[in-house]
Amino acid sequence: MTLDQLHAVKQWHVSHRPLQPVEYHAWDAVLTLWVAGWMGLPAALILHLPLAIGTCVGLVLAPGSYVTLRRRLHRANRLRCDWLSSLRP
Repeated sequence: MTLDQLHAVKQWHVSHRPLQPVEYHAWDAVLTLWVAGWMGLPAALILHLPLAIGTCVGLVLAPGSYVTLRRRLHRANRLRCDWLSSLRP
């Protein structure tokens, strides 16, 4: 995901927070994991910790993975996801 896409989704969640607080907090958790991955990756690389490096890379990919999962669930009509429209260019 690009930073513009991350920003668009975050803006949607902020503007719809009163109506969908769980969605807001779930996206906030995903962004927290993303930042933790970026912050931990340099330390893991310097300390040569393969497990930590793998974990941090996974966390860096968290927003894209979350969006992909939600998109699949939305298309399968298992979960409604109104904020996907904010990702369109």
